[in-house]
Amino acid sequence: MAEPLLSLDAVSQVFHTRSGQVHAVDDVSLDLEPGQVLCLVGESGSGKTTTARIAAGLTKPTGGKVLFQGRDIHTLTGVGFTEFRRAVQYIHQDPYASLNPVRDVFGTLATPLRRHRIVRGREQAWQKAIELLSEVDLTPPENFLTKYPHQLSGGQRQRVAVARALTLQPRLIIADEATSMLDVSIRISLLNVLRKLRDDLGVAFLFITHDLALAKYFGWHGTTAVMHQGRVVEAGPTPAVINNPTHDYTKALLQAIPVPDPDLARLRRVGT
Repeated sequence: MAEPLLSLDAVSQVFHTRSGQVHAVDDVSLDLEPGQVLCLVGESGSGKTTTARIAAGLTKPTGGKVLFQGRDIHTLTGVGFTEFRRAVQYIHQDPYASLNPVRDVFGTLATPLRRHRIVRGREQAWQKAIELLSEVDLTPPENFLTKYPHQLSGGQRQRVAVARALTLQPRLIIADEATSMLDVSIRISLLNVLRKLRDDLGVAFLFITHDLALAKYFGWHGTTAVMHQGRVVEAGPTPAVINNPTHDYTKALLQAIPVPDPDLARLRRVGT
């Protein structure tokens, strides 16, 4: 059998504080296949973001291994390390802080393109930037290339961040609460963009969220893992986790999802 694209093999992360040790992540094991969506769900402080940073190679775990196509990422050098860095890209939660305020949109997209020699010269970079903005539905793209982050709305900034993640033709995108700071209508629009990238480009996603409703919407045909106090307490195909949860914490998360008309929902359940 082929190796998973990315594996977390019993990873742990312990932070040392004045009050003692904090076990932010405790013995977490997850596999992500090419083109797969894995939703990592849990409340604030459950260890989701630390796990995401470990998966991206931004934080070295105090225990366990992160394997990219079967190889420990912290032993990679040269071409192997460059391949991993290009293949795994990160979308941060805050679209107001993740973009450099002194670079316009073109500069934000052109920098990785030039750094990794994907384009030669300004003209090629400009045309590639137009293609990337079209991918994330920022149209007409020419209207956005010369704008700076402060001239964009929150949704537009996050689309630029998604476009930046696509510059290196990644195989995996780690989206860390990428929609949580956006209005609901804009949130769904951006999720549809990510779904299109998943379907059209075959990009795998590690989708971090505190909202099981978002996991259901984005990752219905993928898998969902539920984190609580640094541990994965339940994992499986998303329909099974949503419809037949086995852990009390998962059930509590489901009960926290707002229902527009609770009385109508209850009558429907009785009728079925």
